[in-house]
Order: sequence, then C-alpha cells, then structure tokens
Amino acid sequence: MARYMVTSALPYANGPSHLGHLAGAYLPADIYVRYLRMNGHDVFYACGTDEHGVPITITAEKLGLTPAETVDKFHSIIERDFRDFGISFSSFSRTTTKEHRDFAQSVFLELLRKGSIEPRLMKQLFCPSCERFLPDRYIGGTCPRCGSADARGDQCENCGVWIEPLELLEPRCSICGNSPEVRETKHWFLLLDRFQGWISEWLESRENWKDNVLNYCRGWLKDGLRERAITRDLDWGVPVPLPEARGKVLYVWFEALLGYISITREYFREKGDPDGWERYWKDPDTRLVHFIGKDNIVFHCIIEPAILRGMGTYNLPWNVPANEFLNMKGQKFSTSRGTAVWLRDYLDRFPPDPMRYALAVNAPETRDTDFSWDEYLARNNELADVLGNFVNRTMKFATGRLGGRVPEAEPSPEPLEMAARGAAQVGGLIERFRFKLAASAAMDIAREGNRFFDAVRPWKTADTDPEACRRDMAGCLNLCAALQVIFRPFLPFTSDRIGAMLGTGELRWESALGRILEPGAPLGPPEILFTKLEEGFQRAFENPAAPAPAREEKPLVELDDFARLDLRVGRILSVSPVAGADKLYRLMVDVGEETPRQVVAGLRRHYTEESLQGAMVVVAVNLKPVTLRGTESRGMVLASDGAGGVKLLTPDPGATPGDRVR
Repeated sequence: MARYMVTSALPYANGPSHLGHLAGAYLPADIYVRYLRMNGHDVFYACGTDEHGVPITITAEKLGLTPAETVDKFHSIIERDFRDFGISFSSFSRTTTKEHRDFAQSVFLELLRKGSIEPRLMKQLFCPSCERFLPDRYIGGTCPRCGSADARGDQCENCGVWIEPLELLEPRCSICGNSPEVRETKHWFLLLDRFQGWISEWLESRENWKDNVLNYCRGWLKDGLRERAITRDLDWGVPVPLPEARGKVLYVWFEALLGYISITREYFREKGDPDGWERYWKDPDTRLVHFIGKDNIVFHCIIEPAILRGMGTYNLPWNVPANEFLNMKGQKFSTSRGTAVWLRDYLDRFPPDPMRYALAVNAPETRDTDFSWDEYLARNNELADVLGNFVNRTMKFATGRLGGRVPEAEPSPEPLEMAARGAAQVGGLIERFRFKLAASAAMDIAREGNRFFDAVRPWKTADTDPEACRRDMAGCLNLCAALQVIFRPFLPFTSDRIGAMLGTGELRWESALGRILEPGAPLGPPEILFTKLEEGFQRAFENPAAPAPAREEKPLVELDDFARLDLRVGRILSVSPVAGADKLYRLMVDVGEETPRQVVAGLRRHYTEESLQGAMVVVAVNLKPVTLRGTESRGMVLASDGAGGVKLLTPDPGATPGDRVR
C-alpha cells in the first residue's frame, strides 16, 4: 500500500470558518483521506491554524485583544467546528508552538548558509503618522495590473497577482489612511529567481495536475521569478534568528508553509517516535498532496518547492488539486469582509452531512461556483428522496415482513453488480480528484437501488413468491451496506447510522465489491436518515433574531372525545397523483379490511411516489368521507408538521395493517 502525506491550507486564526473554506481546501481533502484510509493506505493528514502575520494583528486591534489572545480564541473555535463537521485530521495544531518556531528558524538558517537567502537594503513604505514601517497588509492602494482600488500590499484579490508594496498606485496606510513615504531598511530575501529553470522543468514533468494550477504557474514563470523579501517589521511572529535582525520576524508565507512539517514533527515527537515524521516528508515513496484554494497556488507550487529543493532532502508535491472559489451571489466568501455563511451558524441548526453533500456536488473544481440555499434545499431533499428512501424502505420491509434479519437466501445478483460497478466508478473518480462527479455517481447507485426495489415489488412477492422476495431483499440489504461504504467519504455520520442499522460497523472499500451481510444476521431498528425541508427553511438561519412563529393553541378535549377516533395501522399499496392538484396523492391503503381504503393526502410536495410505496402509516378511518378535487377520501393519514417539514407518523416495525392505535 502507498503512503500519503496530505495537507489542507492552514486557516488564519483571525475568524471562524465559513463554507468557502470548506469547499476549497478541507472537504475535498477529507473525502480523499477517508477514501485512502478505507483502502488501507498509510495516510497522515496535517493541518492547523496559521497564527502569525498581519491578518492576526489587524483582527486583534479590531477586537481589543492581544495577538496571543486572538489566536487562542479562534484556534479553539476553528478546531471545534472542523471536528463537528467531520474533518478527520491526523493532527490539527498551530504555528505558535515552540516546535514550529524552532523548525522555521532552523530552515531559515540552513537556506541562509546555503546561499539561497541573502540580506538586502530595500526601500519600504513608512507611515510618519503611525511612526512605523508598514508590512504589506497594512498598505492599501490601486492594483498596477488590473486597476482595482482594493488591492493590498501583498496581493490583488481581483486579478490574483502578487504585488510588492512599492508597486501599488496611490498607496495609503490601512491604519490611519494617510499617505506613507519611502524609506530604506534591511531585509532578508529568498533568491527565488535562482530556482526559475528548475521549477519550470519540474512543473512540466507533473502528471495529472489540473490545468488551472499549471497555467497559473506558467504565467508566473513567464513574467520571471524575482527574489522576495521573507522578513517583515513586526512584533508578532517567528523572530528572525540573527542578532542584527532585532524587531523583524519571518514573513508568514515563508514560515507558514513549514507548518505542515512542524505539525507532523510535533505529532510524532509527542508519540515517542521523534524520527517518525521523516517517513512522510523524506521517504521518496510517500506522495505529498496539498489541498488549497486558487489564491494559494503560487505559494504551494513555486515558493514551497523552491524552499524544499533548497533544503535538499524533502519530498516535493505529488499533486496540488487547487480549487477555484465558492461565492455567494457572485461575491467571494471572506472572513475579513464578514461576507460568509459561518460553519458554526450552520451546525447549530442543521446536521453536517447534507451540507457536505451539497458542497461536494457543487464543488468549484474547475471554475468559481455560487452557493445558494435553494441549491442546498434541493440537495438535502435529494438525499431524503433517494438515499434515505432506499435505505428506509429496505430496512422497514426487512424488519416488518422478514423478521428483522438478513434473509437466508442467495442475494439477487443485480444489486451486487450495481454496488461493485458503482464502487469502482466512484473510487476511480476520487483518485483523480473528481469529487463532484464522484458524489453524483454515488447518488446514482442509490437511484438504481430504488428502481430495482420498485421493479421486484417485494410487497407483492412476499405473498406470491416468498423465495424471490427473500433473494431480492437480501440483495437490497447488501446494497444498503455497499452504500454505507461508498458514501462514507462524503457522509461519514450517515454511514455510521446505516452501519448501526445493519450491524456492520466500519467497512473497507473493497467490501462494496461483493456480498457483505451474513444470512440470518439480525438487523437494528430502521430510522429516518434525512429530514426533508421546505422553501423558506433558511429564514431563521438568515435572521436568527426573528421570533419563532406562535404555535396554534387548541381547546382541551375530554378523553372520551379522543377515544371516538378509530386509528389503525395501514400499509400504502399504491400511490398516484390527483389530477389538477399539485399537493395531493390518491393512496390505496390496507387497513386490515377486505378491500383497501382510498385516502387523499396532501403529501405530494413532501414525498415521492416511490418513497410512499409500501410505507406503514397511521390512519384515522372513521372520519366522514369528503371529496377533494373530485376524488373521495375515506380517511386521513397522520403526520407531524414543524420546522423539519411534514413527516408521516410511522408505527413500530412489528405492527401489521389493521392494528389499532391507542
């Protein structure tokens, strides 16, 4: 098996995480890492908060905190939110540790000794009003390339170009707003220009890299690499380890890139294996994969390889599958601008897996994409109608009609073939970093399962051909187990719940290629995997201060009044739309009488026809008949109605049609 060193870009500890972060660098990496682990590969997944640099000091000033207090606050928040969203890091640390400081300083000194770093006198912007040299992010101005008035002294987010502060047009101090002046100071430079030829050859030798990554790098190389200052005049950061550099720190984009290594070193040192990190960073058989957003391509594909090459004994990136941006209404998600859907706000209201799926199938892999709540609604309900429906109807039938055990029969081959074919397809797409297509392909397997269930009609064959029913249901149950495997990289929490119902626990990827469940094995009780949502569900999310709608208060009734209702268990035998009514279904329900009872129910916006077929329900059977849109209704199915949408009340799996509900 192969060994992998996987990283996600270190998030700045200057604010909580938002959906843009997740879609770009963290969810794709987690999907990939989970898949690799399920295939038995040796994987170390490193990340942590980037806690130095100007973004931290700016945030600290706004909050009235020290930089140390600021990073402590946001490190805890970011770590908690990633954990609750299911991001499965091997280690999530930070860049303010002694391990990181010592390692970053040692790399600086080694590159200085080897001649890859040299001191230079340089001109730098100084603000007389603030009496300080201005680090790049304390300078704003107009981009010399595209003319954007919102460029910073290090980068223009509008066109992506890396800027030197003196190149800015009409520069201004971001602290006081005044115009700075040019003064001379001493800094240390990474001689990036000396690596131009080697980096060009190395990049052109990369196989299966995204076109957007290589084209971005080619643009940089075409313009010619230049030496870059890697020290800054700041009092917050990793100090430059030279006596003559007092008051200067290492540039955050130099030392933060080394955080991946220092985090790995720290992990193995604490495990009592101080040299264990070298297997992941120096063994040439290890594949180094960086997951980043497109704004970090230059740092991970040009600067970091130059640093690693300069050190001489480290592995170079095997792949850098950078994503484009996830936007909202055409605007980039941004912590500093406060334009974001914050992860914690989402997790406080909804479960993680529907958002994991929505972000995966809308991933900005080759172009910027827009997040919308309408898209989330559609994907959440797709999970309920397709995957949730197949697992639920299979489990309910098996527990209600087959004794709650895997049938003692050879599974029908079609579901096993669906699983094997689908697992191979999804796995191949994940290996090629095509997560968007992989998520859609996984859902297609569940769709095939629903079509198979409808075609074999087990609710009929249970009486007419019991042996065929057992074979088909054994196949459906094994397909549920395969879906538990195939969806685990995308929906880890849901996969655990399916495993609990099937009694399987965690499974290897190869399990999906054949029969999984033992004949006669007991099954757990079925549960609803996903809650369907209705339009407008996000209003409370978008305006959390809005008051909750008042509940309708109904008058008290006597017990005898309630006892007059005749409530019975029913099984839905057939479902068809009522002509001319977009909300109504015509249901034929077995309630234990000689002939099925016709019931009209307003469930069309909440359930598909397939999801209702064979469902066990509770029916009020002694209501006076009414005619709705020309169709007589002789009863009412009971359902709940709340923030989670309309949900049918379902009896215990052991109940049978005609049983009275008391």
